[in-house]
Amino acid sequence: MYNPSREQARRFFFDAWRKHRERRPLVGLEAVAVDVMLIHSEHHHILDDPARHLDRDYAPEDGAANPFLHMSLHVAIEEQLAIDQPPGIGAEFQRILARHGDRHDALHVVLECLGEAVWAGQRAGGTPDAAAYLDCLRRK
Repeated sequence: MYNPSREQARRFFFDAWRKHRERRPLVGLEAVAVDVMLIHSEHHHILDDPARHLDRDYAPEDGAANPFLHMSLHVAIEEQLAIDQPPGIGAEFQRILARHGDRHDALHVVLECLGEAVWAGQRAGGTPDAAAYLDCLRRK
């Protein structure tokens, strides 16, 4: 899933959550996604009701944070940490973790930087700048 549609991304989360709830085996990124979903209990009611939330819009101006974007960024960070890509993210994460003491809090610091990098890349019509992403982490 390199460039999934909004519906495909949401179905991925809904399907992985359903498999978890049914105690069925998870495949590939499903296990990572379920780990992310488990630490976000505030979204379980959404994951339990795909018919209601598959097409829901989450507009920043409405004050409703997009739980699917949030969890997707978490999954992306877990993948980045697993392969240390961009190079050095693992060391930066360990430094941030030592400072914050709580893994989830540290992940949210990284998530802020990743969100900024993705937004800047989209605004420029390109991809996220890995160097700027790492610089953001170093400033945290």
